[in-house]
Amino acid sequence: MNIKKLIFEGEGVTLDFKKTITSCEKIARTMVSFANNKGGKLLIGVADDGTIKGVKSEDEERYMITRAAHMFTRPALEPTFEEIYVDDKLVLVVNTQASDLKPHYALADDGKWWAYVRVKDKSVLASKIVLEVLKRSASDKGVLIEYSENEKTLLSHLEQVGRVTIKECSELLKMGRRRTQRILVDLILSGLIRINTTEKEEYYTAC
Repeated sequence: MNIKKLIFEGEGVTLDFKKTITSCEKIARTMVSFANNKGGKLLIGVADDGTIKGVKSEDEERYMITRAAHMFTRPALEPTFEEIYVDDKLVLVVNTQASDLKPHYALADDGKWWAYVRVKDKSVLASKIVLEVLKRSASDKGVLIEYSENEKTLLSHLEQVGRVTIKECSELLKMGRRRTQRILVDLILSGLIRINTTEKEEYYTAC
């Protein structure tokens, strides 16, 4: 693994830097967002700007990460560790695999369990639609799409305008949010539309 090349590329969907571990809640959130997505690496001992600071107490960091993975995530995660020396400084690499048990939840300060997904270099709270997609994509059930007028209307609308939010979709189909949500989830799982999550909003585009 070329750690300097990784650091140069910067934080992103599958990479996060932590100078040190200060909170099990925060680290659990990052690991959960990796597990719910494509997996990812945490580089401990690296500052946000990519400066290599090195790990002072490797055992303490490992203990915090393992505790976060076992007690602050549900289902529990099993990260693996690698130790890499860069210019005589120790960087602890924590690997979290993409999970088959999605969705994973992280325990927050308020005592509640929340699911997160990775958006660029941030761990973002998963919406109800993302959660439903994660749950159903983790199960072995296939998706049987029955093309009603609703699906045709939505796909035709996307061809014309390019993107739609759940609110716009609900108004277009003249139906409640829950029924709209079910249609969107089916279309996402069948590979006909794509979910686009940003920190500010979520919208849907044709694949």
